[in-house]
Amino acid sequence: MKNSQFTETQIVGILNEAEAGTPVKGLCRKHGISSPTYYKWKAKYGGLDVSQLKRLKEVEGELAQYKKMYAELAHENYALKELIEKKL
Repeated sequence: MKNSQFTETQIVGILNEAEAGTPVKGLCRKHGISSPTYYKWKAKYGGLDVSQLKRLKEVEGELAQYKKMYAELAHENYALKELIEKKL
C-alpha cells in the first residue's frame, strides 16, 4: 500500500477545516485529495485532535510491545511444557 503524502497531524488539520464549515469539495480540491480519501480519513481520525492522536499512537506502541512480550512468553511456556512431557 502506498504511503500517504500527508502526516496524521496534517490529516487532522484538514478534517478540522471541514468541521469549521469548509465545503468538502472545495477542501478536497485545495489539498489535492479525492472525496473517498476524505471520508476514509474522517472514519479513521474524525473527532480527534492532535494531542489525542499522539496519545493514540503511544498506546498503540505500548500494545505492540505487550503483544510481542506475550508471544515470547507463550513460546517459552510451550517449549517448557514439551520438555516436561519428554522427561515423563
